[in-house]
Amino acid sequence: MAPTTEAVRAPGTTAAADPGLETARRSFRSMGTTVTLIVPPPRSSSERITVDRAARLAERTFVREDNRFSRFRHATEISRVNARAGVWTRVSPPFLELLLLSVEAAQLTGGLFDPTVLPALLAAGYDRDFDDVIAGARLALHPPEPCGRWPEIEVRRHEVRLPADTALDFGGIAKGWTVDRAAREIRGLVPWAVLDAGGDLLVVGRPPRGGLPIGVEDPDDPAGEVLRLNLEHGALATSSVRFRAWAPGLHHLIDPRTARPADTGIVQATVWAATCVAAEVGSKWALLEGEPVLERIAAVLVRGDGWVLSNLSDPQTAPIDRPNTDRGGVSP
Repeated sequence: MAPTTEAVRAPGTTAAADPGLETARRSFRSMGTTVTLIVPPPRSSSERITVDRAARLAERTFVREDNRFSRFRHATEISRVNARAGVWTRVSPPFLELLLLSVEAAQLTGGLFDPTVLPALLAAGYDRDFDDVIAGARLALHPPEPCGRWPEIEVRRHEVRLPADTALDFGGIAKGWTVDRAAREIRGLVPWAVLDAGGDLLVVGRPPRGGLPIGVEDPDDPAGEVLRLNLEHGALATSSVRFRAWAPGLHHLIDPRTARPADTGIVQATVWAATCVAAEVGSKWALLEGEPVLERIAAVLVRGDGWVLSNLSDPQTAPIDRPNTDRGGVSP
């Protein structure tokens, strides 16, 4: 694993190149995206062995949780729970933990984060693995399915009962939760690391003084950035209507208020939080809530007209090649 300064290009947020910062990287595919472990370059055979071990631990964690939470395979735990909607079903402790986190997130966001949007998502055409959806190029919406069934979910000890005719889709929150779990596995093995799962990333350990350069991708130009910041701790997650889209107006982010793909004027939202699962929930909330969410959470919003709004006030945070305007706004 040779040292490199090449940027990781991932939707939403990217660990940016820095001429003075060498890194080593290991990548694998899981949860429909590329997961990259970025670490200081190993200087000895023992350090290389340690980095290899950290990469294996991260991959093992992702494989295990993808086998639990993927809705695209019939044998997973979430598929079994969905198939038994209306019936009490015993679940594993990790499944119950993520379910309770999802319900808590729904309460916090007034239902804008909704783990029961799967029927609406299926009606919008996202009924297969995304690569297969693109190949099929669905162009028409089915009648929307109602959302907002999360208050009806029942839990007792190690069992759950979904309301009949509904289903769970943890999606991004499962990915963020898995990043956090994998980070706990590798913490202490390397001085610092960035675990990047398709743009949802977490800083592990203590990075170099001044932080790690992170670029917020321009949704209209994947080679460009709307913002760059130096991250010393915490996580970033991005939600965008421009990624995982298969036709004009058809994408994977369902607005529970309409049960259709979101059309709020915000095309991308990037959120900072202490954990990746919190950042992931925040990014969905921010994209659906829009500008008022800047009073509540640390976010960068990209509007459909090209304006960028941010409340990130860290002096190490600065827009790229665009002048500051009111409230952190950046002109298109």
